[in-house]
Amino acid sequence: MNNHQKWQKVMDTLAPLVTVRWAFAFALLLLYALRVFLAKGFYIITYGLGIFLLNLFISFLSPQTDPDLEEDADQVLPTRSDDEFRPFVRKLPEFKFWYSTCKALLVAMLLTTSRAFDVPVFWPILLFYFILLFVLTMKKRIQHMIRHKYVPVTRAKPKVVARVPEGKEFERKMFAGIPD
Repeated sequence: MNNHQKWQKVMDTLAPLVTVRWAFAFALLLLYALRVFLAKGFYIITYGLGIFLLNLFISFLSPQTDPDLEEDADQVLPTRSDDEFRPFVRKLPEFKFWYSTCKALLVAMLLTTSRAFDVPVFWPILLFYFILLFVLTMKKRIQHMIRHKYVPVTRAKPKVVARVPEGKEFERKMFAGIPD
């Protein structure tokens, strides 16, 4: 078994373990934050990491086909409850989001081992600009979600609820044993 096959086996094993994977990513993020805090530097690396993670997050929230860019936008996302169920298909799947996040965190940690990447900057400006960029980007993404009536979180196919035709309520209650 070569290294690629071993790595693929590990990734296949981790695929269904969503909580474990994200706990690992969060631990990497905490290690990175501790590294930056103790080094009192590497703010440019942190800013670049933040922008990259924001870009990944936006791709994760976005539909695979953007209704604004599609000519036949009605066919992209269901807009009424009686439309055919179509699950939300992401531009960036959750597993790739996690994998790219972990790779980015590891690369950022590697970059913090060399003082060549510790460019002196006034970090409050970077923080302010990142927060501003995050708020404006998320506002735009949420407006897009509202305009096209989609929610990027789907757990399962919605349950079908039988409709009772008008005037049949009495019969339904009688056969179901429901008292008046």
